[in-house]
Amino acid sequence: MDLSVKIGSETFANPLGVASGTFGYGSEYEKLIDLPAIGTLYTKAVTPRPRPGNSIPRIIETASGLLNSIGLANVGMAGFIEQKLPFLATLSCSVVVNVAGDDPDEYREVVEYLDRHDAANTIKGYEVNISCPNVKCGGLALGTDPRQVEELTRLLKKTTDKPIIMKLTPNVTDITVPARAAEAGGADAVSCINTLVGMVIDTRLKKTVLPAGTGGLSGPAIFPVALAMVYRTARTVTIPVIGLGGIMTADHAVQFLLAGASAVQVGTANFVDPNIAVDVLRGIETYAETERLTTIRDFHSLLD
Repeated sequence: MDLSVKIGSETFANPLGVASGTFGYGSEYEKLIDLPAIGTLYTKAVTPRPRPGNSIPRIIETASGLLNSIGLANVGMAGFIEQKLPFLATLSCSVVVNVAGDDPDEYREVVEYLDRHDAANTIKGYEVNISCPNVKCGGLALGTDPRQVEELTRLLKKTTDKPIIMKLTPNVTDITVPARAAEAGGADAVSCINTLVGMVIDTRLKKTVLPAGTGGLSGPAIFPVALAMVYRTARTVTIPVIGLGGIMTADHAVQFLLAGASAVQVGTANFVDPNIAVDVLRGIETYAETERLTTIRDFHSLLD
């Protein structure tokens, strides 16, 4: 059985990843999980300069998930190289850096800087965040415009030889439109989906609970939406699709693979059980053994 996944010029050991924004920069989970077991660690977003993020509270629980408005708080690209990359360089799992910015030039600036300062070639690819709903510039504003998606993808492909994964937003009429735009721009893969825009109102105070008003909904509530979007995207583009959104069990992950995903990411569930990613991976392997599947492509052939 070979469940490795090839994205661009890189091959990842297995299809299991931990989603950006739910796993910090890895060191936060070092004593809680068998890090070498996972295939890919998708880091917290990195922007050109440090960002303090949005006002608190920034995370609240909903009936079946989380609503967050972190606002891409991070240490900035120089801080990432100095403070975070040394630890990441010690890991045996693949490292993909999530990149964000206010405009295309800022995305390019981050990728160019990280490439230049990654002497040990620790970074195996970039996941481009064009779908965060919690910032005023960049993010969702870019991801809903297919022309900008294609142009940004093309710009970043000219900047680096490492794989470019465009992280798509579900907050569009048809997710296959930006997916096709990303492929046209030369993307090596797409991740779908990021969070759905949501809101909670405090009826006693008569104000939104999140100071920013809206936030990104994640967790089991969005799983059926994410699964349908992965299914449609995988049948529209020829590049690999990475599925995420509400994975809480191995069965959820297997459903994404059957729908056409080449890899998956566990996100909000990491807050519930830090070891859940490893359990999900073991469940995928067990399913493959039971069904006598030897590659990820075999999953894709099972669903009519």
